[in-house]
Amino acid sequence: MTEQDRRIRVVIMGAAGRDFHNFNVVYRNDPSVEVVAFTATQIPEIAGRAYPAALAGGLYPDGIPVVEEARLEKLCKDKRIDAVVFAYSDVTHDQVMHSASIALASGADFILLGPKQTMLQAAVPVIACCAVRTGCGKSQTTRWLSRHLKEHGLTVAVIRHPMPYGDLQRQAVQRFTCSEDLDAANCTIEEREEYEPHIALGNIVYAGVDYAEIVARAETEADIVLWDGGNNDFSFVRPDLHIVLVDPLRPRNETTHHPGEAVLRMADIILIAKVNSASDADIQSVTESAHLINPKAPIVRGASPVNLEDAAKVCGKRVLVVEDGPTVTHGDMPYGAGFVAATQAQAAQIIDPRRFAVDDIAEVYRKYRHIGSVLPAVGYHPSQLQALRETINAADADVVVSATPCDLAALIEIDKPVIRARYEFAEVGKPGLGGLVDSFLHAKSLL
Repeated sequence: MTEQDRRIRVVIMGAAGRDFHNFNVVYRNDPSVEVVAFTATQIPEIAGRAYPAALAGGLYPDGIPVVEEARLEKLCKDKRIDAVVFAYSDVTHDQVMHSASIALASGADFILLGPKQTMLQAAVPVIACCAVRTGCGKSQTTRWLSRHLKEHGLTVAVIRHPMPYGDLQRQAVQRFTCSEDLDAANCTIEEREEYEPHIALGNIVYAGVDYAEIVARAETEADIVLWDGGNNDFSFVRPDLHIVLVDPLRPRNETTHHPGEAVLRMADIILIAKVNSASDADIQSVTESAHLINPKAPIVRGASPVNLEDAAKVCGKRVLVVEDGPTVTHGDMPYGAGFVAATQAQAAQIIDPRRFAVDDIAEVYRKYRHIGSVLPAVGYHPSQLQALRETINAADADVVVSATPCDLAALIEIDKPVIRARYEFAEVGKPGLGGLVDSFLHAKSLL
């Protein structure tokens, strides 16, 4: 084979989500391309395994290796890589361009695949809920949307952004309707945080690796598909209505992260979230910024009130706060709903968990130095879950306020009372999000 005839060598940079999806829909069956490797970051213990042959297709009988992103420069040079595809989310524009510089310096092209090539088409209407950053409030907004749609008599299938952290072949297509399904799939804390609240509402949840098959199955049992986005990524399924959240607690983040700015520019509706917690000045700032970036999209407001199960058991106590993991790690938030709830309930003291952090949890604090006096609920693998349990039990606290959306006490043995805190979504103003959604449903002859 001559140099001109050889397959184009590609590396896909990712975090066990969009990278696999982009491969599946763009490269898997292309004989002119050889995907040499995936690189991995953000998610621990992803590198060192392989994308299995059963999912990679006939062109890859040995599967595709997944290597640490730190090896990118050497990989490009050693394997004579022609193109590097960047395929993960919630990273600064600077970070994207640093990755581009590594690729370009090695002689490779640097590629960002867009919606035209990567979005799947569903046979039923699709509403997508996305955001400019991790932790804007997509989860509670998506739950509220599912209730709103079901109140109109519609059958809803929720398709969740991927989190395939285990056996990829077994996780190709996942369908969850009860807690037993989560147990059978050996779901991590991060997966349970997203799936459990939907299941509690009676929603069907789909996730996995092969989203073409996921969409094909979901559209057979639903009047409408609800895309529940992850990080600040855009939808894998082409939306008929695209709702994008911006966060007034992080003003100016509308244009600082990839692909959050692109997502905001795609929005059909812009939702200013958390207006009950932000200053008027910051609400106005993000409103003006969002309108400047996307002047055609109507802007609505929403609140994120915190519900604490039993405030009396927190008042006057020494409290350890456990927060949703991704929000306070790569979401860059120093705290979340748990800290807000404990403070509102007049806790005597918020215990700093860093003094008690062991092993994998201590490593999280070393990596994410912005985190305040809260404990991120990380449990991507058993050693992290064990370290989380040991850290909680070692802490000198009277009570634990847990703001992870999953039932933490059902996963690990905790030697202190656990009081759960939850964010919910509430409309602010008229017509509000519900009114705009109803107009869409009328236009689609669903009402």
